[in-house]
Amino acid sequence: MSAPLHVAVLMGGWSAERAVSLTSGEGVAKALEANGHRVTRIDMGRDVAARLAEAAPDVVFNALHGTPGEDGSVQGMLDLMGLKYTHSGLATSVIAIDKELTKLALVPHGIRMPEGRIVESESLYAADPLPRPYVLKPVNEGSSVGVAIVTEGGNYGNPISRDSAGPWREFPRLLAEPFIRGRELTTAVLGDAPLAVTELKPKSGFYDYDAKYTDGMTVHVCPAEIPAEIADACMAMALEAHRLLGCKGTSRADFRWDDEQGVDGLYLLEVNTQPGMTPLSLVPEQGRHVGLSYDELVERIVQEAL
Repeated sequence: MSAPLHVAVLMGGWSAERAVSLTSGEGVAKALEANGHRVTRIDMGRDVAARLAEAAPDVVFNALHGTPGEDGSVQGMLDLMGLKYTHSGLATSVIAIDKELTKLALVPHGIRMPEGRIVESESLYAADPLPRPYVLKPVNEGSSVGVAIVTEGGNYGNPISRDSAGPWREFPRLLAEPFIRGRELTTAVLGDAPLAVTELKPKSGFYDYDAKYTDGMTVHVCPAEIPAEIADACMAMALEAHRLLGCKGTSRADFRWDDEQGVDGLYLLEVNTQPGMTPLSLVPEQGRHVGLSYDELVERIVQEAL
């Protein structure tokens, strides 16, 4: 065990993922205390810089999800304050939370991602931007917040109605992508190594925010029961995306796999630079698969930040 540290755990905040962040942060804080470190818990408010300055920690564990903890804002503040912190830095965070910027960074290097385009939400009331079925998602939210799958027989109308609930009522611009049939896979990277591939099987609908964070709504199959070439491709693509984006600590790459097309049907959807650390989260689960306890995983992330 390393020398005891004073670690500030940043959690909460005001994003759509506040509740998940509080759960992640409390889990991390307890693990750090079990490892012998002194912990200051900070539920982030607008006074976060003053509270960090007062605490003067050796390192900050960033357990925030969504904006502003995942989009470079908090990273820039911590850089200015001269504080070491876990997970990715400013530039990586700015790029990875923006799905369009992520494509611009990764696709030229041969990483297969769905073709898509940015659309003004107002335009959806006149016509579909792509042939149905297609997916609409906010450009810079995580945890499947605001994702809609638009199908021929769906309940959004044809064209989409102003009266129907959906992300077009919350976000002025959305990313439209073709819907990729098939299976949901995810791979975590820790440091410079991919951990495993998990298949996510929602019991109903798709792997949305509720399915991610409600116990029993999604079956996690780890390791995924998929051909070795697909597992190898997931891990290689996740590691390459982590490297190209400049991720630090841990990241998680999410995939769709059209199992009728073999390896050509594997598409990277996004890279999450602040993956969840709740009891249901995928990174701790993959850590256990490779022999890392939750406490050991947290320790590894902190040590890399130093």
